[in-house]
Amino acid sequence: MAHAIVNPPVDRGRPVEETRDVFVHVEKETDRGLVISGAKVVATGAPLTQNVFVSHFLVPVQDKSFALTFIAPGAGPGIKYFARASYEQTAATMSSPFDYPLSSRFDENDAILIYDNALIPWENVLIYDPDRAQRFARAGWQQRAQLQSAVRLEVKLDFIAGLVHKALLTTGSIEFRGVQAGLGEIIAYRNLIAGIRAGMIEGATPGPGGSVEPNSRYARSYSAVAPGIYRRVREIVETVVASGLIYLNSHAVDFETPEMRPYLDQFMRGTDGIPAIDRSRTMKLLWDAIGSEFGARHELYELNYFGQPEAHHLASLAVAKADGTMAGMECLVEECMSDYDTKGWTAGDMASPDDVSVITRAG
Repeated sequence: MAHAIVNPPVDRGRPVEETRDVFVHVEKETDRGLVISGAKVVATGAPLTQNVFVSHFLVPVQDKSFALTFIAPGAGPGIKYFARASYEQTAATMSSPFDYPLSSRFDENDAILIYDNALIPWENVLIYDPDRAQRFARAGWQQRAQLQSAVRLEVKLDFIAGLVHKALLTTGSIEFRGVQAGLGEIIAYRNLIAGIRAGMIEGATPGPGGSVEPNSRYARSYSAVAPGIYRRVREIVETVVASGLIYLNSHAVDFETPEMRPYLDQFMRGTDGIPAIDRSRTMKLLWDAIGSEFGARHELYELNYFGQPEAHHLASLAVAKADGTMAGMECLVEECMSDYDTKGWTAGDMASPDDVSVITRAG
């Protein structure tokens, strides 16, 4: 099952109800179900799945015809996809797994999902009501999605940190202080995400039916800080590995070409006798991770996965006000300020400096 919960980037400054020609809505009700029209983006992997979960996310909805959550079949009358170019297909036809090991294996094809008077049977309609649509965000799915996302990013950073270390050993620049600091920064981000992930689990809260849910404070914090981390990691890699990312041959077949191989072995070797083919393997993997279309797509993915970071900053503030956290923070400040006044310390365990204060003694 795939999911499609984001409205297309069209007229987003207008109320949902004014975008009937683009956004998913009900055309009419029938005895068999709802007839749906409109588009969703980005339906990652949807063309390859049997069903798609469709809903709204962080969008106020007043009109019942837009207040929808349903499960639709992956294919059928009135269901259409417009997929972006496949990085996997490009790698297969123009290159090789050696040259694009990630694009060739892990490309999640994103698609525009369009419903053109498609019938959704009543048994597949989960929500068809404005009030319930607004309450849906409190069902706990978002915290679980954020936990999954944190695990995903933690593993990505594990992989990138190990790969960057291997690349720096290959280029011979690992001993430079600034380079080591860059790698250390990546590891610090990895540890930060791991800590937030652990906080979601260790601070889990009671959920419906005796279940538990990931801690929403840590989940919100993840969504607020994660978007900028992957972009910063890409910047670090491009800085510390530098030209090593593009000092590469064009295709794996080059190493099987007798006229080229001696030159590659001589001029593309790595540090301390690392063979050229191993150096190429490492750098091509790193390029595919952060520099190729596949790599750039993952930066965009992480940046926008849970919407604008500003929304999560505002949500963190709202939750802190609602659950008493902000009041507790203010109490800490008030407690500090209650320990002194214009005449000095008021706290019983503090000694006022009247005996040494030049200004007080002069007065």
